[in-house]
Order: sequence, then C-alpha cells, then structure tokens
Amino acid sequence: MYDTADVYGRSRKGWTEETIGRWFASRPEAREQVVLATKVYGAVGDGPNEKGLSAYRIRAQIEASLRRLQTDRVDLYQFHHIDRSVQWEEIWQAIDTLVTQGKVVYSGSSNFPGWGIARANEHAIRRGSFGLVSEQSIYSLLNRNIELEVIPAAQQYGLGVIPWSPLGGGLLGGVLGDKPTTGRRSSERIAAGVEKHRPQLERYEAFAAKRGVAPAVLGLAWVLRQPGVTGPIIGPRTSSQLEDAVAALEVELDETDLATLDEIFPGPGGPAPEAYSW
Repeated sequence: MYDTADVYGRSRKGWTEETIGRWFASRPEAREQVVLATKVYGAVGDGPNEKGLSAYRIRAQIEASLRRLQTDRVDLYQFHHIDRSVQWEEIWQAIDTLVTQGKVVYSGSSNFPGWGIARANEHAIRRGSFGLVSEQSIYSLLNRNIELEVIPAAQQYGLGVIPWSPLGGGLLGGVLGDKPTTGRRSSERIAAGVEKHRPQLERYEAFAAKRGVAPAVLGLAWVLRQPGVTGPIIGPRTSSQLEDAVAALEVELDETDLATLDEIFPGPGGPAPEAYSW
C-alpha cells in the first residue's frame, strides 16, 4: 500500500501526491499492483472551504488528489482527523456519491477515537453505507494508548488497524550511541525523547541484541504481532531501512519475548474499561 495525504509535501502541500502521480505516469502497469491510499481533512489553503470534511470539501479535494496522483480512483480514502463540525450524514452522502462514481473504493479513518469509529459506522449502517474499513493510528511500544478503546472498536466493527510511527518517531530504531548530524535523529525532539526514555531504550536495545535482531526489526515485529493490526506505515529513507522492515515479517516473538517487551514498555493494562476499573 502507498499511503499519502493531500497535505503531505516536502516543499508544498500536495507535493507527495504529485510525486506518486509522476511515478504512476512513468509506469502505467504499476497502478493495478498498488493499493493507493490518501487522506482528506487538513488545510490546503486559507479559505473557509479548504479544511475539514464538509461534502463540498470532500468532493473538491478528491478531484484535486486524483489530478495530482494521475489516476482515476483512490483505493482507500481516509478521513485524516475527526471533524466535529460536520454531521456524518453529510460525510457519508459525499462518500457514497464518490463510490458510485468509481472515484473511491473504500474509506477509512485516521487518528479517530474509539467513539468516533463507532459513531461513524453506526451512521453508515443506518444509511446502508459500507462504512469505515480501516483506522490509521499512532501505535508503537512507546505509545500504546489505542489498546484501550481504538483497537477494540476497530475489531468490533471489522476495521483493520494501520499503525503510523511504529518505531516511535525513530526512537525504537537503535538511537543510542548514534552521532546524528542531519535528518530526524538530529532534532531536539529526538534528543529529548532519548533522554526521557533512556533507561527503557537501553533495556530494549540490549534485548534486541540478545535476540540477534536490529532494534528497528524488533519494533516492527512487535507491532505486526498485535491484535487487529494489518500492517504498519513505514517511511524508509534508505535501502537498508527497507530491508529491516521486510525482515520484520520473518521474526517470531514467543510469549516470553512479548512479556519482556511488556515489562520494558508497559501498555495501558488491556482494553477499556477493564484496564482502569477492575
């Protein structure tokens, strides 16, 4: 799956979609081999209709995304954030029209709370609409909040869970001892994260070494092992990072391994409400 959004871009919003579109144009046969996903919600301009999930915005933005992507359809059109100012009847009316027109195949959510998934799909059920098929959430050993309600809601409604930032923004990729000069690891945010989680990261990297796998491979293998997860979003910058991601598919974690990782990075204690009421 190729995942992008209308607001992604190194130099300007839409740049990433344009890059994918040029790639499709140079390899027309590749389009049928790719599950293409993009998102709508974020502001692409300063006007009142250039942000959110109104029917007008959804219809206008899918046309803009299709032009940039140089394709006739988006396989997974995701709501990048919940929009509390728009009713779901309006959102699903717009999506149903796009599905009928063949411009969207499936729709999904991103960064939704559990109640947001439930509300969206209950409205879809009442309309006879297909509803959400996936939820893309931040999820890693360092951030396990979605285990409380998002994952249970996704499983209840049959959604696949697509974790983003599965390596904690790079912190689980093997950062101790590095001397970064450029890129994400050189940022103050990464440095602060290392200091905040240093004891955990030391134990984690030692465990990865004991298991004989790279820290990044271990982090991805753990995410893949979690209930409801269909596949994490990765953003490799080098061929070696891509090889690490693929290698995670071959790593088997037994119950002892999982218990060790739970001890290093404790989760919320299970799904809600058991995690906080029993």
